[in-house]
Amino acid sequence: MTSLYLALAILLAAVVLFVVAARQRRAAGLPGGRVVYTDTRGWGRVEKPLYDSELGLTGKPDYLIEKDGGLIPVEVKTGRTPEAPYDSHIFQVAAYCYLVEKSFGKRPTHGIIHYSSRDFAVDYTPELESALLDLLARIRMDESRAEVHRSHEQEHRCRRCGFREMCDERLT
Repeated sequence: MTSLYLALAILLAAVVLFVVAARQRRAAGLPGGRVVYTDTRGWGRVEKPLYDSELGLTGKPDYLIEKDGGLIPVEVKTGRTPEAPYDSHIFQVAAYCYLVEKSFGKRPTHGIIHYSSRDFAVDYTPELESALLDLLARIRMDESRAEVHRSHEQEHRCRRCGFREMCDERLT
């Protein structure tokens, strides 16, 4: 009889642990699949960054999920959930898709942006990859210029900018 109670207790503990793990996965915005890379301490040790020497591009997605033989980068964002993902977040996920392909030889079909109340799948199309490479080329050109002007009219961005105190184009 004691063995039966012990077996039931172990089964109950296993079910509880499974439910808790499933809730944590959903809260993190992770799709089904195996977590193969993480940049958050909550799931294990932090992995080394992905890197492409040709572009000098480095990145650390919050998670890489292996599903059906492919890899899906997942980026978790805090704060308010927008109606549509911000362009900067789309390009961040596109950069992770590019780095996954260069690092693992597997081209992701998409990446995921997880906001607190909504997820967005970003298809990694040849057009998005081309737009990413064009953006990176423009950034590289700006790095070599003597003067680069502010690229927005948003006061909240200026208030949070790390260069605010030395910027003579700040809005606030």
